[in-house]
Amino acid sequence: MSNIQYINPDGLSKNPAFSQVVTTHGKGKTIYIGGQDAVNAQGEIVGKGDIGEQTEQVMKNLQTALSACGATFDNLIKLSIHIVQGQDLYRGFQVSQKFLGHLANPPAITGFFVAALANPNYLIEIDAIAFIPEE
Repeated sequence: MSNIQYINPDGLSKNPAFSQVVTTHGKGKTIYIGGQDAVNAQGEIVGKGDIGEQTEQVMKNLQTALSACGATFDNLIKLSIHIVQGQDLYRGFQVSQKFLGHLANPPAITGFFVAALANPNYLIEIDAIAFIPEE
């Protein structure tokens, strides 16, 4: 039995883009990734005014953070997505699916529309939790 269980129980809607419930048990490493914005390694904001470009950079930042811990998107169990009100949710979703669309077990996802983020140029911020089972 796996240390991670993805559950889409009867009585809740089923969507291939996310899981409704994810549980972990047993030994392993839990990874908590703080909110990632569209900032590159040089500290520059990428894609000012473009939710698609910003989402691409945020997903690359998540990939870098996961990799630094020996994890991949396959290890994600939870994403919290904060999008500035008025932005095109569908455009950001399309870009994120380039990174997540292949997952057999997508993470649980919570999305929020917010008035603003820490910098007025940020349009999206995503934080994540991943789990690597001990083998």
